[in-house]
Amino acid sequence: MSLAIEEEAPTSAQNVTGIDNEMLEDLLTLTREISAKHMVPLVDEYERDERFPRDTFRELGGAGLLGLPYPDVYGGAGLATSQYLRVFEELGRTWASVAVGVSVHALACYPLAKYGTEEQKQKWLPWMLGGDTLGAYCLSESHAGSDPAAMRTRARRVDGGYVLRGTKAWTTHGGQADFYTVMARTSDDPRHGVSCFLVRADADGISAAPPERKMGLTGSTTCSMHFDEVFVPEEQRIGEEGAGLAIALSALDAGRLGIAAVATGLAQAALDQAVAYASDREAFGAPVIKHQGLSFLLADMDAAVEASRATYLAAAERRDRGEKFTREAAIAKLIATDTAMKVTTDAVQVFGGAGYTRDFPVERYMREAKIMQIFEGTNQIQRLVIARQLESR
Repeated sequence: MSLAIEEEAPTSAQNVTGIDNEMLEDLLTLTREISAKHMVPLVDEYERDERFPRDTFRELGGAGLLGLPYPDVYGGAGLATSQYLRVFEELGRTWASVAVGVSVHALACYPLAKYGTEEQKQKWLPWMLGGDTLGAYCLSESHAGSDPAAMRTRARRVDGGYVLRGTKAWTTHGGQADFYTVMARTSDDPRHGVSCFLVRADADGISAAPPERKMGLTGSTTCSMHFDEVFVPEEQRIGEEGAGLAIALSALDAGRLGIAAVATGLAQAALDQAVAYASDREAFGAPVIKHQGLSFLLADMDAAVEASRATYLAAAERRDRGEKFTREAAIAKLIATDTAMKVTTDAVQVFGGAGYTRDFPVERYMREAKIMQIFEGTNQIQRLVIARQLESR
């Protein structure tokens, strides 16, 4: 996950056609089948025990679901944004920790796929997208909060490359990933002093702090990553020296859409559970869904989920057309994650006292929804991004 973003990111045109509707429906069906077979039986146990489901990511990778946004020539699937986000939503409907992980992996691959040289893409992307590897994204630092320009991690030039020193916070897959996309300061220039690096997990000097003890997403490992004199060959710098902040902010535009889709899936799962429970439980001689007070609550939940879906898909379609989508991505992330928090809270209310117990998953959904409002830029930062876009009109 990343907590950061402070300024407008440059647009990132996709200009892709993706796959036809029949193929997309087949892919969504495959996703549901994999979810039912490899995720549903594990989610409660792994979340309870705070276990990282590495084998689940391998299953998804083997089915090609870890490289969906990227060209097939490098091992991806070449899907349009509006298509692969539908897959993210389906995963979020079953297991938010895994769905967030898939989104973060896509985020970690983005800088190389978008800004890397052709030689770098041919060398690294097939390995990154092959299904056996998992990526992490290192931007945030504990002291910097939502201001990535305040980072202190340094990359100093040496013969043949750079040496990284510093600590990155809130790293999803920290200590579990096979590679890290790392932003580090190469000069004191406030806007052009950050560069982007691809760092293999087996490089000397990398270590992970103990995992954070989190409210939710307990099946997803999140920790600080320490870089203690880590040598990175020059060929593993992505983009020009000093272009890292622009790369990071561009990546977060896409990352926000991923989180919006996952949050929509989480909200849909909570709605599904609430409707099923309200249909089965009786009070005053009728299923509780027949009572107006509750049926109207469920109707509002349904409308909110549909609005979230429409909002993130509209932003995704702008990206697919090559249009500017920074504002729309921020709106999608804001609406979808606020909706997830509201819908999961309402789902607990529908269950009453039972919803407050761990006998049903809605209490977990509510805990998981909270972080959606925080990572990939807090929702306060999303409002700032939207307001700046209004000012520039």
